[in-house]
Amino acid sequence: MKKEDIRELTTDELRLRLEEEKAMYQKLKMNHAVSPIENPMKIRATRRGIAMIHTELTKRASADQTTK
Repeated sequence: MKKEDIRELTTDELRLRLEEEKAMYQKLKMNHAVSPIENPMKIRATRRGIAMIHTELTKRASADQTTK
């Protein structure tokens, strides 16, 4: 997921997407532990996607606090 795509989503959509990404990450880790997956770079990409979503949510939360 690209940064531009993340910025276009609403906060509620970001929270939903975060839960989906976390579930996918856990599934990828479990599948990789049982038998090596074909492309282990997917694990890294998913983890980084989760981090980008967290960053955007934090940025929005701090922007909301400064406007109040």
